[in-house]
Amino acid sequence: MARKETAADAANAGRLKQIALTYKMTRKADKKIGLVLAAVGIGILGVFLAIGFLLGHPVYLGILGLLLAFLGTAIVFGRRAERAAFGQMEGQPGAAAAVLDNIGRGWTTTPAVAMNRSQDVVHRAVGKAGIVLVGEGNPNRVKGLLAAEKKKMNRIVADVPVHDVIVGTGEGQVELKKLRTTMLKFPRVLAGPQVTATNDRLRAMGDLMSNMPLPKGPMPKGMRMPKGGGKAR
Repeated sequence: MARKETAADAANAGRLKQIALTYKMTRKADKKIGLVLAAVGIGILGVFLAIGFLLGHPVYLGILGLLLAFLGTAIVFGRRAERAAFGQMEGQPGAAAAVLDNIGRGWTTTPAVAMNRSQDVVHRAVGKAGIVLVGEGNPNRVKGLLAAEKKKMNRIVADVPVHDVIVGTGEGQVELKKLRTTMLKFPRVLAGPQVTATNDRLRAMGDLMSNMPLPKGPMPKGMRMPKGGGKAR
C-alpha cells in the first residue's frame, strides 16, 4: 500500500513539474499568459458567485464555478502553450516532421525521404487518406523535390492517392500550426489493410534501394577508391 502511495505521489510530482516547465517555456513567448489565465479563472468564478448570490445558493454555485474556472483555465493554458510551441518551432529544420510524429494513430511517418544540398526536405506520412508528402524549406526548390517524390510514389503505389503540402506562411502554403488539421481534412479513402500494404511496399522499396549492389563496369571518371580498397590480398 505504501509503495502505491509513493508511486502516485511521484507521478503527481512529475506532472506538476511538467506543468511548471511548460508554463515557463510558454511565458518566454507569451508574456501575458499569467494575466490571461488569472482573468479567465477569476472571471468564471466571479460570474458563478454572482449568480449564486442572486439565486440564494452561493456555496453550491461557488464550488461549481471553481471547478469550471479550473477547467477553463486549463483549456486556455493548453491552447496558448500549443501556440507558443508552434511559434518557437516555426522555421526550424525538422519542425514539420515533429508535428507529423504527433498527428495521432493511424499514420506512419517517415522523415526526410528526400533532401537536397540546401537542406530542403520532404517527409512522408501514410494513412487512410493515402500518402501525404510534406515539404519544408525554400518553396521553389521544395516544389521540385515534391514533384520528383510524387512521381516515384505513383510508380511504386499507383493505386494510392498522393497529396503534397508545403509548410510555410506564403500563398498556397500551410502554416505549421495548421498542418495537423490539414492532414486530418484529407478524405479517407483507404481501409486499414490497404494502409498496411502500402507501408509494406514502401518499406520494401526502401530496403531494396539501401541494399542495392554497386554497378559493375568501369569506374566513373573522378571517383576514387576508398583507402585499402585497391590493395591486393
